[in-house]
Amino acid sequence: MTRVAIIGAGASGLAASRVLQAHGIDFVCFEKGSAVGGLWRFRNDNGQSSAYRSLHINTSKRKMEFDDLAMPDDYPDFPHHEQIVDYFETYIKHFDLTPHLRFGHEVERAEPEGDGWTLTFTDGRSEQFSHLIVANGHHWDPKWPDPAPPGQFNGIINHSHYFVDPSAPDELRGRRVVVVGMGNSAMDIACELSRKGVADKVWLSARSGVHIMPKYFGGQVLDYLVRHPTARPDLKERLLHLLPLSVRRRLFNAVVERLVERAVGRPEQFGLPAPAHRFYQNHPTVSNEIHARLGSGDLLPKPAIKALHGDEVEFEDGSREQVDAILYCTGYNIRFPFLSADVIDPKDNRVALYKRIFDARFANLYYVGLVQPLCALMPIAQMQARLVAAHINGDYRLPAQKDMEQSVANELEDMQTSYTQSTRHTIQIDCMEYTWDLRKEMKRRA
Repeated sequence: MTRVAIIGAGASGLAASRVLQAHGIDFVCFEKGSAVGGLWRFRNDNGQSSAYRSLHINTSKRKMEFDDLAMPDDYPDFPHHEQIVDYFETYIKHFDLTPHLRFGHEVERAEPEGDGWTLTFTDGRSEQFSHLIVANGHHWDPKWPDPAPPGQFNGIINHSHYFVDPSAPDELRGRRVVVVGMGNSAMDIACELSRKGVADKVWLSARSGVHIMPKYFGGQVLDYLVRHPTARPDLKERLLHLLPLSVRRRLFNAVVERLVERAVGRPEQFGLPAPAHRFYQNHPTVSNEIHARLGSGDLLPKPAIKALHGDEVEFEDGSREQVDAILYCTGYNIRFPFLSADVIDPKDNRVALYKRIFDARFANLYYVGLVQPLCALMPIAQMQARLVAAHINGDYRLPAQKDMEQSVANELEDMQTSYTQSTRHTIQIDCMEYTWDLRKEMKRRA
């Protein structure tokens, strides 16, 4: 009998839930917290949300929304996290998903047993399922600098995962703060802290450069030129795919780099390090405010931290500043605490999965949402879940194990040559290329 377990009721778990429901598959979605939303639920009682009070999305609502329920027209282009959670709750009610959701159920172990999986919960109970979908997210276990800067620091050391409110007196208000990192969280938080009346002084410390995209180009949202990831490719995109991948990437790079440079200039013009890579070789950062903050002097650029000296921080350029707090925005570890290392061991954030979904050793184990896209994750999770549902229902056939393993090896080689080497780029995808590939894969009938 087919009975599927989904672990996690964040964006990916909801996408998988709705897709299985639409395909008539019996399933239960387990969530350790008391409500849906995952990382988007501010102060989520599952302890795994990285949302801070002022967080907004960095992709437009029309490219983030699920393709079977639009976000409200009165939402802004880039909604606040509270609006995203409201949208999730509307989604659950609209499709009557509540009977399939079990809150307050933390999975302690998920183990292969016979032809299925046994889930054991923290209260000691166990349940059996024929298939398992892992959708627990990958932005909840903070990654700290390793090695940490040498020396002793007397002030506050924290990670962006635990950052809540830039204006809160018990956080960083009135303090001299070094924000470490060049990703979305680092720039968002640095901009928030550098507003008048918040932190006393803010430095943005960067080890290496990144390309920075504005949220708008000529009054249009940043992703207005691309289709929704689940939409069918238009004629232009189909013609582009007649060209080799390397040529498509060079064309994309030339167009986007020129657009970005004309819109906001280059990072080094604002005191930040110049990117040592082409646009498509690293995950760009989205910010519509960083340039104004740097240009006004409210936010000060610094190179990487070299050493700590009590209440002072020394940087790689030899400068030293008196500092009250260091906030590391240095990403996350990929972890699956309920799966043994024999099932998956994401050392250095590397996971060997066919099409980023299937483990070649297990015919009934799937990972949904375990990707790092430039676009929004939700539509990607929908497409992944549709391939999973087709496999469960017998409408899609996986290749032979050796062929899947070879495909994974080829993909790893491409990633190593296409992106800068970093734990940040182990699950990176090009949204349009990836969804194009999934559409082709769906044609592999059982």
